[in-house]
Amino acid sequence: MKSYLRFICALIIFSGLLCVCSFLPGIVAAIPVHEALFYQKLDNKKVKCQLCPRYCVILPGKRGYCRVRENQDGRLVSISYAKPVAIHIDPIEKKPLFHFLPSKTAFSVATAGCNLNCKFCQNWEISQGRPEELSFTSLTPQELVNKAKESFSPAVAFTYTEPTVFYEYMLETAQLARSLGLKNVMHSNGYINEQPLRRLAKYLDAANIDLKGFKEEYYAKICEGSLEPVLKSLKVLKEEGVHLEITNLVLSGFNDDPESITRMCIWIKDNLGAQTPLHFSRFFPMYKLLGLNPTPVETLENAGKIAINCGLKYVYVGNVPGHSAENTFCPKCGKIVIKRSGYIVQELNLLDGKCKFCGEKIEGVWE
Repeated sequence: MKSYLRFICALIIFSGLLCVCSFLPGIVAAIPVHEALFYQKLDNKKVKCQLCPRYCVILPGKRGYCRVRENQDGRLVSISYAKPVAIHIDPIEKKPLFHFLPSKTAFSVATAGCNLNCKFCQNWEISQGRPEELSFTSLTPQELVNKAKESFSPAVAFTYTEPTVFYEYMLETAQLARSLGLKNVMHSNGYINEQPLRRLAKYLDAANIDLKGFKEEYYAKICEGSLEPVLKSLKVLKEEGVHLEITNLVLSGFNDDPESITRMCIWIKDNLGAQTPLHFSRFFPMYKLLGLNPTPVETLENAGKIAINCGLKYVYVGNVPGHSAENTFCPKCGKIVIKRSGYIVQELNLLDGKCKFCGEKIEGVWE
């Protein structure tokens, strides 16, 4: 009840900030040009961005694939720095993170842009938009962290679009948040190079990575990206000790074949560990796939059975409110240790991170 009251108070306090996104022209704000990290200067004032696997070579006055990193006279700058287009106070379960501070809230933020173009994107209006096409709020990293503290949220979440493309903003905010006792979480596509990811991971407490499929052709056709860099990012986050969960959005006829799901689950177990939570999420028609039917619940349930048979301990079905697979079951005694309804935690049967019924350690960050 106390968590619920804090959540309601936070919504009231920040009602003016919630849902800061639209198709209106950007609000003019005096934000200094912010030089980007991880790029190389080339001849004739060209630059090569080294943040993500695209390695965009950008001519003066032009931008990279993400639309938010611009070559200004031979200098790469982040034009979305400190210009969030979405700010919300969310249940941490919405990220989704089911094994990290259950029932707590996260002060969630995003700027425009993304380094993929997924045909099913649910936030395409902001992820595929240019900063000047969207309304934004001017909010420095210090101001953002102050707002997060005032909201009573124990964590800052970088989410909604792709945090990689607002890397500098995220990194500086995460450093400040950590210094003030806040935790940092990220929901990302994992399409980022190793060096910037390892630098960021020092300040990350948790991440949910979208592993969109397990075939290169799927990534190329549906997301305009590549699978291998995402698998590398998952390994890096594991090595860096970041609490890791994975979401797989299941599209009927595209990435739902049992063979690729089996290979994905085996890879997760072998490379990340059987305790890694895996969320199979239901697709609803969106963006460029409006003609595709919602994923049958049975398809998600079958994927879950495959994952459990492969040895994964914590497997969930997402976007199906009220489904029993929203709950966390003890892998030893089989009883419910966290009962959920949507994003609401109804029961928390944990004692010091262990099942209160049999004493089995449950993977996660619980306080």
